[in-house]
Amino acid sequence: MSVDLASPSPSPSPSPTLVPPPLYSHNRPLVLTPKNRRYLNFPRSLHATIKNTVSPLLPMAAASSTAATEEEVKGTADEAIPLMKLLFVEMGVGYDQHGQDITSAAMRACRDAITSNSIPAFRGGSIPGVTTDHMKLQITLGVPRSTQQFLDIERVKSVFPYGQIIKFEVVDGGMICSSGVCLEAMGDKNDDCYVVNAAVYVGY
Repeated sequence: MSVDLASPSPSPSPSPTLVPPPLYSHNRPLVLTPKNRRYLNFPRSLHATIKNTVSPLLPMAAASSTAATEEEVKGTADEAIPLMKLLFVEMGVGYDQHGQDITSAAMRACRDAITSNSIPAFRGGSIPGVTTDHMKLQITLGVPRSTQQFLDIERVKSVFPYGQIIKFEVVDGGMICSSGVCLEAMGDKNDDCYVVNAAVYVGY
């Protein structure tokens, strides 16, 4: 038996090399076409396998992601916007010149907002089927940040004679200024005067 030493020995097939493919939208299945096959440098026999394996998964992943996003947005919206038909907004300002009691300033701000208003619509039948039992309130207070931890929210809520408080929010606001005098007899620790702003949203 003769052996042809001039004939080169067969070399093994090179391993497939992956080249980064073009970007695909997360909601569009991967489609292998003659045009984009040039980005995938591996045997043609694998094209069908990849297409059949990857393509069906992409729409499923996109649908799952979309559903989760919609659920998250819906939940956030429901929490951020309590259901209430807004009628009007009352605004007030309150001060505590001596004693440095931020709660007293906040209560005065709320009283200032509501005491100069009359609400006959809830009693006179202007809104059919709606009475003071249906009144809803949203309270927003502008309070100096350094004093917010000392605010007694339950005392502030007691200012409102009727209406269901469905939201109570404290934001940075108001101010601390000097009253010009420190009176120990009035409980002053310094000459700070606390100022609080209030917005009262009334609806049903």
